[in-house]
Amino acid sequence: MDIINERKERVKWFRNDRFGMFVHWGLYSIIGRGEWVMSTERIPLEKYVPYAKEFNPVNYDPSYWAKMAKKAGMKYVILTAKHHDGYCLFDSKLTDYTSMTSCDRDLVREFVEAVRTEGLKVGLYYSLIDWHHPDYPKYNDINHPMRGNEAFKDEVIDFNNYLRYMHGQVKELVTNYGKLDILWFDYAYENLRGEAWKATELVQMVRKHQPHVLIDNRLETSGEGFGSIVTAEPAYFCGDFASPEQIIPPEGIRNVFGDPVPWELCTTINNNWGYNPTDPHYKSASLLIRKLVECVSKGGNMLLNIGPDGNGRVDAKSIQVLKEIAVWMERNSASIHGCDNAGISKPEWGRYTKKGNKLYAHVFEAPIGPLALTGINKDSILSVRRLADGSEIKRGESWVTNEYKDIPFVCLGELPHFSYPLPDDTDTVLEITLKE
Repeated sequence: MDIINERKERVKWFRNDRFGMFVHWGLYSIIGRGEWVMSTERIPLEKYVPYAKEFNPVNYDPSYWAKMAKKAGMKYVILTAKHHDGYCLFDSKLTDYTSMTSCDRDLVREFVEAVRTEGLKVGLYYSLIDWHHPDYPKYNDINHPMRGNEAFKDEVIDFNNYLRYMHGQVKELVTNYGKLDILWFDYAYENLRGEAWKATELVQMVRKHQPHVLIDNRLETSGEGFGSIVTAEPAYFCGDFASPEQIIPPEGIRNVFGDPVPWELCTTINNNWGYNPTDPHYKSASLLIRKLVECVSKGGNMLLNIGPDGNGRVDAKSIQVLKEIAVWMERNSASIHGCDNAGISKPEWGRYTKKGNKLYAHVFEAPIGPLALTGINKDSILSVRRLADGSEIKRGESWVTNEYKDIPFVCLGELPHFSYPLPDDTDTVLEITLKE
């Protein structure tokens, strides 16, 4: 079986589940200025490492996180086992820069057990970058906190020693925590791409222990690119899905042959991945629901991030947004889970998703008069119902539609030539059953 067909088998559940939770949490959460604070503020190790002595997340409750994700209709949860600062939330035998040293807790083990208990799939994020390891590039690296620092200009490092360390930690993750569903690497840049990480060797090791785990495309690229996953000859380590960051691809993602490539938008609730209490710029639940719909309508997933504080608590605003998403998903998740691109041009009033002979019209904007179900053969429609409550939606053809004989119309109220407000002004979903 070739790389593309193997990937098709592995991603079946992923393309069905469509919605997941990302959790950015680590030592940086104590500082509260985002996960890149060590780099953005150029904090030297001697000033950053002491935070590890303070890390004791007494309110860490991954079971609560998992329950919250499940209620919101999320099907998988991914935790940052190690971010760029090098601090590990797991029991690593290769370093003492871990939560085991800080608070005598394997926080990753607690996480994977809690997520599995809720019946959700488990993912772990692992940064290829490490600002703590002595053999990671510093002076000429564009991201390292000590970039351009003259004290490191002539430093001699053994990058192969770092690679042995990095590969060893990944092996710990794929052998010590049971079946993983996603391994989310982050990220390749400049000359550190692909085989610079000994990527073939790394993925071979991962596949030996976890043959079914999904891997993102960031051994080759970052959130701005696709890598060889979209080319005619994808690399062995190209990954199982593309991972655009903070942007929804205008037309989804396809390879050079025009075939759809699995992809997942990763995005934040506010404007930070890691905890930042000074960031008030939260996206509304309504916007996030519509963007989830947009992702699915383009054949993609959404991975929505939360950033708990250093004690392990999730902020009240994030909780409220997730609760509002949960209310909508409770009644409308059938139009998300298991759905895909409908193969129909985007209508003016919203979007379509499709599953089998069920077509879902996501109506974001109320029409004047009847709603035109553009792109659908009017003779193929068996029934139209509102997904949230199963109520029948009447056909809307009348004297006002006489000039549009090939377009089916439905009435969102009692009379087709009157206008009515949407029952759900975030997204009123119509379930259209088509002839098979």
